[in-house]
Amino acid sequence: MKNKEKAITKHKGISYSKYGYIFALPFIIAFCICTLYPIVYTAYIGFTNLKGLGSTNFSIATPFYNNFKIILANPSFRTALKNTFMMWIINFIPQIVLALVLAAWFTNEQNNIKGKGFFKVVFYMPNIITAATIAILFASLFAYPVSPVNYMLERMGYPKFDFPQSKLAARLIVAFIQFWMWYGYTMIVLTSGILGISPEIFEAAEIDGANGAQKFFKITLPNLKTILLYTLVTSLIGGLQMFDIPSLLMQNSGPDNATLTTSVFIYNQAFKGSYMFNRAAAASMIMFVIIAVLSAIIFYLLRDKDEAKAYKAEKQRIKEFNKAEKARKAAAAQGGN
Repeated sequence: MKNKEKAITKHKGISYSKYGYIFALPFIIAFCICTLYPIVYTAYIGFTNLKGLGSTNFSIATPFYNNFKIILANPSFRTALKNTFMMWIINFIPQIVLALVLAAWFTNEQNNIKGKGFFKVVFYMPNIITAATIAILFASLFAYPVSPVNYMLERMGYPKFDFPQSKLAARLIVAFIQFWMWYGYTMIVLTSGILGISPEIFEAAEIDGANGAQKFFKITLPNLKTILLYTLVTSLIGGLQMFDIPSLLMQNSGPDNATLTTSVFIYNQAFKGSYMFNRAAAASMIMFVIIAVLSAIIFYLLRDKDEAKAYKAEKQRIKEFNKAEKARKAAAAQGGN
């Protein structure tokens, strides 16, 4: 009996937390080698004068922030930053609106839609097609003077239009491709979020006489705040790293650098011309800071205000309690004396 009690006591004293660290260790090692080290090394290169392939002799730039100053003053970088934000906003707004409408449509039990799975697969399919394939497809569709789109314009009585040489058209095409590729993925994510909402909430709203629009704006959207936050932040990160479609679709970034994005600018700095790795690294870190700051602002604006107020109230209560406890102990100590 005593041996059994000792075994139980020994079993209860075992700490299983170490196994969690052991299982997480492969990811931590891979993250440090493949992600953390490149980020830190890129930041370091941004403060050096490293240029050219195979260069081993490089030192800290004079002044150390010189590369960042040059990049921020570069007109091409400013144009790329403006194009990137413009094309992201143009594709994200209709993307999130259409994804919300489709997600609400598919999850509405009153809509007896046949073949929901088929439609979901069709809407998601552009996301799994390679960017090179899509770029070649749209380049052929909007080519000049011979292309399917120009043929349709001629058939409708309109003159041919040189889409690749129009700044507005080039940006709209890139934005549309990004929208077309990603709205299906966004729809799937939002659909999962809506399905995670308790059906009892919708049933209670129906009993109270709420219509479809009221349920969507008063129940669905507020309960999707976390999912919308995730979608917005990931879309922001992906949109500001837009590279494959703009670089493959338009030659030399389109007319007057109309489709030049920051990622394409960084690639050109690093692997074209003088191989200015230092300036490419500086531009990368500038984009890293911009994305981090914007993400923090989005997190702050979309935070749960009620939860934040409750946290502050609890923190204030604990502070007052500790203060009162400290005063009580001090009074007790004085009374003892």
